[in-house]
Amino acid sequence: MKLKRKKFKKWIKRILFFGIIIAILSIPISNKIIKNSTKKNLYGSSEQIPHNKVGLLLGTSKYLSNKTINQYYQNRIDATVSLYKAGKIDFVIVSGDNSRKEYDEPTTIKNDLISKGIPAEKIILDYAGFRTLDSIVRCKKIFGQNSITIISQKFHNERALFIAQHKGIKAVGFNAKDVQKYYGFKTQMREKFARVKTILDLIFGVDPKFLGNPIEVK
Repeated sequence: MKLKRKKFKKWIKRILFFGIIIAILSIPISNKIIKNSTKKNLYGSSEQIPHNKVGLLLGTSKYLSNKTINQYYQNRIDATVSLYKAGKIDFVIVSGDNSRKEYDEPTTIKNDLISKGIPAEKIILDYAGFRTLDSIVRCKKIFGQNSITIISQKFHNERALFIAQHKGIKAVGFNAKDVQKYYGFKTQMREKFARVKTILDLIFGVDPKFLGNPIEVK
């Protein structure tokens, strides 16, 4: 009995060891795959980017835990406004998290876009953008868009574009201004693992948490 337990523990340790090795190797591989397959569709200038009817703004929280403004958030707002005023998008779909009554990313973002000059009737809210994959898939299946401009920071756009490519969506990314490396260190670390998960989600056909009835953008 003791011998069987020892063998079992030995196999568990081997499985864990190889699992860790695979996880470590998958990070740079996933990163390279996503970067290489999306770099031609990224833009940093509103003059060069092609026109799309809809810009998909990927949401994030407005405030950090210390109550200061999240620079990722502010820079995405500014990028969206510049794109709209340059005539490169006609509508903005704001996709964010509204899983709790007291937390409403889309409405907060909408109010800030309006204050910057984008008309309310040009802004559509997606309250079920809990993850990047959800936001991209819902943009096609709920809002009927097969050609979009994704708005976020470059690292986020790369992953979002990769998802769009594998979901039959013609997409380009407009890169919002990034933040200082130290400021965004935790976000960048999370992104490394998010890229591995994205590839696994696509392989296994993971769907958004919620879909629902179609909403026409007009």
